[in-house]
Amino acid sequence: MNGLIKFLNTKFAPAAAKVNKNIWINVLKDSVLQTLPFILVSSLVSLVSIPGNFWKWWPNLSPISNFTFGLISIYIAFLVPFNLMERKKLKKQRLIAGLTSIALFLMMTKPDIGANSIAKINFGYFEAGGMFVAMIGGVIVGLIMEAFGKFSFFSEDTVIPDFVTSWFDSMLPITIIIVLGWIVIDLLNFDLYNFIVNIFRPLGGALETLPGFMLIMFIFCFFYSMGISSWVFTPIVTPLLIQAVNENAKLVATGHSPTQIVTYEVIYVGFLWWGGVGCTMPLNLMMLRAKSLRLKALGKACILPAIFNINEPTVFGTVVWNPYLMVPMWLNGLILPAIVWIGLKLGITALPSAINELWYIPFPIGSWLVSPHVGSIILALIVFAASTVVWYPFFKIYDNQQYKNEQAAKAEE
Repeated sequence: MNGLIKFLNTKFAPAAAKVNKNIWINVLKDSVLQTLPFILVSSLVSLVSIPGNFWKWWPNLSPISNFTFGLISIYIAFLVPFNLMERKKLKKQRLIAGLTSIALFLMMTKPDIGANSIAKINFGYFEAGGMFVAMIGGVIVGLIMEAFGKFSFFSEDTVIPDFVTSWFDSMLPITIIIVLGWIVIDLLNFDLYNFIVNIFRPLGGALETLPGFMLIMFIFCFFYSMGISSWVFTPIVTPLLIQAVNENAKLVATGHSPTQIVTYEVIYVGFLWWGGVGCTMPLNLMMLRAKSLRLKALGKACILPAIFNINEPTVFGTVVWNPYLMVPMWLNGLILPAIVWIGLKLGITALPSAINELWYIPFPIGSWLVSPHVGSIILALIVFAASTVVWYPFFKIYDNQQYKNEQAAKAEE
């Protein structure tokens, strides 16, 4: 471990620091972090809504989530070009850039506008599943707005007020962006969201193999580390997971042993994702004992949702676009599925054979519920221990770096 810590300090940390200073990395990171209050509100609502799964009289609080975290893609669409203009010191263009990006994003959702001007939009585009689309649109808008940042139809000594010249100067890049969107989306009928989903669709067929399981879980972690929730892959993966557990149920009903390893119950309830996708519970616990005041405070704010496997506050607050913690999340996406697969293949516990989508049940209670054997608890604890080993050295490097920054900031006061 000491050798690994030394390598991370001398080789990895300088490289991560360099990446961390990249303007685009910071723009995307800032844009995600600025949505954190909405994520925290939604996470709290998700916790309070859990009794509604058992008591019909419990109030439906989903509208609160729908209009906080449920609109995160719209927030990202606005913030990416807005923050780029901030960092490029083009403050006059920042609001126009953000608003133009929202217009382009709404165009990219391909709304069905009827004869009575009633628009039908898939609300899922606005949620985390549409973040990739929002980021791409925001980057395109940012690049075009930056290209016209110093352009003006007027001379510097014009008597026309600045706010008027700003209106006219903004018309050209706005027109270019919207016309470009119209050509690609309407005339060429290009659907970026479904294009992305279709790219990964062939991987679904390999889900029940060890390489396929590892690859899909790595992809989940890879995109989640960039702020793009695994929910975007729901249309591909969820039907296969349900089909797999149904197959197990049929086998058990006919007196046979279940054979399908990769099910929803294995991934989200029983063994793999302690605290949420990426197995972030160990990270949460480390944050509670961090030297950095920022990380410790964030750990306290995120620990309650994490217990119930809601890790958006943790991931969006620490991991997203942070090279120090992106790498261990990727490693978890490869190592932990392999451990679970091998453990279940060796028969350490019985495979789940009934649908149990109680993802909010804390680990390892859920492990026992999906497969009531001592081996289930053992396998879940092995996964937790392995994830802790993966997170620890990277977290220590990041925590030390944050602590030094805080001490330096105090010294300057």
